[in-house]
Amino acid sequence: MVDRFSAQYRCYSISMLATPYDRSEVDKGGKIIMPSSALENLSQLNITYPMFFKLTNEDEDRVTHSGVLEFVADEGNCYLPYWMMQNLLLDEGGLVQVESVKLRVATYSKFQPQSLSFQDITNPKAVLENALRSFACLTTGDIIAINYNESVYELRVMETKPEKAVSIIECDINVDFDAPLGYIEPDHVTERTEQGDDSRYADMNVGFRAFTGSGNRLNGKNKNVDPSPAPIHTGDIKRGIPNYEYKVGKITFIRNSKPKNMIDEDDSKFTAFSGEGQTLRRKGRKL
Repeated sequence: MVDRFSAQYRCYSISMLATPYDRSEVDKGGKIIMPSSALENLSQLNITYPMFFKLTNEDEDRVTHSGVLEFVADEGNCYLPYWMMQNLLLDEGGLVQVESVKLRVATYSKFQPQSLSFQDITNPKAVLENALRSFACLTTGDIIAINYNESVYELRVMETKPEKAVSIIECDINVDFDAPLGYIEPDHVTERTEQGDDSRYADMNVGFRAFTGSGNRLNGKNKNVDPSPAPIHTGDIKRGIPNYEYKVGKITFIRNSKPKNMIDEDDSKFTAFSGEGQTLRRKGRKL
């Protein structure tokens, strides 16, 4: 028994479908609308469900895959999402070959966003997972379009496993993202410090320098004073004297006192508590 469907149709975008219902949602998915005669032919064949179709533009040698949404198209016509027509390089009324195929269930897929704005989405995997519910299959090389927050994001299908065309209906699939198109890796500048290299201290401030600013006169006239400070030479900077007798664990308190050999002779004669005291109460006179 023949189990393969094959037919050629003139394809149009969903917006060209004359129907009282709004079909704009079809553009957000990966399914096509076929004529009722296709359903009659498919029902007589040994077709497995869900049904998948291979779409071919023979003039441009372009191929993609899709599911089917409804069988309400005019005879001889089929209606495709606009992004699918772009992948097939088809214009309105172009010929497309539609064949039934069997696809294996997907296990892995990688996508590349076609714009940097996709990075602004908080949880891109969740957004993509929700959008793919309107798709039946994926084809490596296709650029699919998803809608989020009233914006359309295009993603190229970089890789699919286990085959180049896979089913994504009721499957557990691992999703990965490639760097967005036009993304430039930022340069990481690594500062290298070598031991003994003091060049990084060349521009350090040597200390406080008083009155180095510029002033203004009250009468508004220019002052004949050079505002630039005098240069400081290395020899002008006083350095401290290290304590060569320092020992670990020992604390030395430096006091502002004269050394013993510099004490004045008058200071050496000082005796503590040697002064005379005074009393505030007067002694009574004896009569």
